Amino acid sequence: MNRMGNRKNGALLLSSIAISNLGEWVYFIALNLIVLELTHSPFAVSILYVLSPIANVIMSFWAGSWIDRLNQKKVMIFFDIFRGGCVLLLAFSSSLLVIYVVSFLIYMANAVFTPTSMAYMTKMVPETNRQRFNALKNFVQSCGFLLGPSIAGILFMIGTPEMAIKINAFALFSSATLLFFLPTMVRQCEVIEKVSFHVIKKDWARIYHFAKSVKFLTVIYMLFSGVTLLMTAIDSLEAAFATNVLGLSNSEYGFLVSIAGLGIVLGAILNTIFSKNLRLGHLMSGGAIFTAVGYLIYATSHQFTAAAIGFFLLTFAFSFANTGFLTFIQEEIPSEIMGRFISIFSVFESIGIILLTIIFGIGAQLISLQFTVIIGSILLLGISLGILYNVLKTPNNQMGI
Repeated sequence: MNRMGNRKNGALLLSSIAISNLGEWVYFIALNLIVLELTHSPFAVSILYVLSPIANVIMSFWAGSWIDRLNQKKVMIFFDIFRGGCVLLLAFSSSLLVIYVVSFLIYMANAVFTPTSMAYMTKMVPETNRQRFNALKNFVQSCGFLLGPSIAGILFMIGTPEMAIKINAFALFSSATLLFFLPTMVRQCEVIEKVSFHVIKKDWARIYHFAKSVKFLTVIYMLFSGVTLLMTAIDSLEAAFATNVLGLSNSEYGFLVSIAGLGIVLGAILNTIFSKNLRLGHLMSGGAIFTAVGYLIYATSHQFTAAAIGFFLLTFAFSFANTGFLTFIQEEIPSEIMGRFISIFSVFESIGIILLTIIFGIGAQLISLQFTVIIGSILLLGISLGILYNVLKTPNNQMGI
């Protein structure tokens, strides 16, 4: 594939990601409001947050075996259209049960789409361009984080949450249209096994032996998964922390979230500009450590300014850590087994998210909200130092430190 073709395909894929990501933010906020209006119950809204990891556990057991054996471009197009149809159905439903069931189907589709897109990107983007591409991907996703809630707010002012959800359906259909123009990446082999329980069992064994043979990759992957788990658990207490510990109003909390979004965007921009000068070891270890430091500043704060500094630092730093990690796994995991590797590890990650979120919730309720967030931040720093330790001891200084 020539250089011009690479740029065109990269632009198409990034545009597809940007459109669907922006739509998802609008949809998620709108769905929260619809459920709250129907039930007037925060607990009913919280169920939406639990559905995603449960769907991940169910789908990830077998999805990787399917992903690596099919045309990944067609899989992505199918699930964009499928999710768009489900989202459109939500806009016309006033039944809480239907909303939960359809939302669960969307989360199941997400559980397949995410590793599929990762495997496809690894095949499509040349190795020399991956770090820059991942930085650009982080940038467009961070723009969604920053702009999505603002667009949702404008749509709610001029219309209804149902209208916002319809717009997300249109965004997913548009994303599928853009994916149609991308190249079909050649499969590694012509003989495609039919996915069965025996094949899935064999795939799990293959990934187990592969993970044992590349201990450095496995340790880094598990440590970074630990970072993700702790961040998710801490973030689940974010709104309560902002209002109960910091005493922020809704508008002040909204401004705090905007500062976090600014940190992501600025980090992604600098990441993109200096992608050729930043080594993966620096990105992963330094990014993870400063993310943890940002959480500690936030966790120990008692007023808005300190919390804002912590929020900005953690999102700014995580932008670098995430780019480094994505590029690292794309370089270390063979593309023909990437779907299986990511899906299998996602099973354990999702179980961890469910358990850790429950534990943190109980800790905040029975002990202290701020103490729980501080403990989570200290654990996060410990895992981040573990990433640094493993990067430093890498043979032949592979990771660039």
